[in-house]
Amino acid sequence: MWELTKSFRFEAAHALAGTTLGAASEEIHGHSFRADITVRGTPDPATGMVLDLGLLQQRISEVQKLLDHKLLNRVEGLGPPTLENLSRFVWEHVQHAGKITRVSIHRDSCSESCTYYGPQA
Repeated sequence: MWELTKSFRFEAAHALAGTTLGAASEEIHGHSFRADITVRGTPDPATGMVLDLGLLQQRISEVQKLLDHKLLNRVEGLGPPTLENLSRFVWEHVQHAGKITRVSIHRDSCSESCTYYGPQA
């Protein structure tokens, strides 16, 4: 069994109301984010690949355009712009590339990350 991870970065701003951080969180502020998309499987004998990374890159490019240099509060379908919702949002946009096992969003400046494993049965 193999796991393969492909990453992308995006810069975005958001404002979060109702946190214990108070006014600092409620004002519009920006972060640098990194998203890690992990696939798991056995390489196809014909291609030697778990997943065609070109297909995954197409999905990544689409979701990156939705997030990069945006005010996340205005991104349709995201909900409150938390790490939790960002990881779910990215999952929903890349899942059809196949064999996605998890999506992690990192906010390195705050030493924070969140991982989404997809819908649970």
